[in-house]
Amino acid sequence: MDSSPAHHRPRHMPVRRIPKNHIHVTGRHASAKAQGHADFESPLEWEYLILLDFDPRVERYEVQPVRVPVSGVPRGYVPDVLVHFCPDASGHVAPSELTEIKTAEDYRANEALYAPKFAAAEQFANERGWRFVRKSDKDIRTARLQNIKFLRSFLHHSPLPHLVEQVFLALGASRGRRSSSQTLAAACATDQERAELLPVIWHLLATGQLDTHWDSPFGADVALWRPAEAP
Repeated sequence: MDSSPAHHRPRHMPVRRIPKNHIHVTGRHASAKAQGHADFESPLEWEYLILLDFDPRVERYEVQPVRVPVSGVPRGYVPDVLVHFCPDASGHVAPSELTEIKTAEDYRANEALYAPKFAAAEQFANERGWRFVRKSDKDIRTARLQNIKFLRSFLHHSPLPHLVEQVFLALGASRGRRSSSQTLAAACATDQERAELLPVIWHLLATGQLDTHWDSPFGADVALWRPAEAP
């Protein structure tokens, strides 16, 4: 298993170029976690990259990272993403994940066609101390993804420092978690102040300065806490 420090792990550039396509949605995703170009060839692949961007366990990832030799397939098989993880609190680093991304329907309809490629990829990954995993729309298109998509527009919001301090003071004055509306009520005296603070709360969530139940759909109230005070 690959337990070497992150900066000593081999880095792969994309081995396959994704061409522009007038039938399928393709593009390039901008991310600080991406090693090399993060091109995608379906909306589902792009959505998975978004999840990786917001996953604090993920250190970096590489798109179209390696070409796996497959008997009878001249050009081999190129999985979609190779994901590398950060050390946990004990210093343990989870095995990197060589990942294929397709819809659940595609996996079912083409099971026999994909079987040799996936078997070769599993062996290829095991030999390098990685894991080969398959992700489908069932894994990706979740409440977590919808919450993250909503928050992405607040990533580059630049709240005034005193407004950030108001939010943190309101949370600090509480015992246990508060909902977003409770935090606003504690921090604000007027409706105008509440309107100013709500984007600040979304920014703090988007940038990891606040935490919440990511797998529960955001509603009128959202549970909030500081990451160091995780329940």
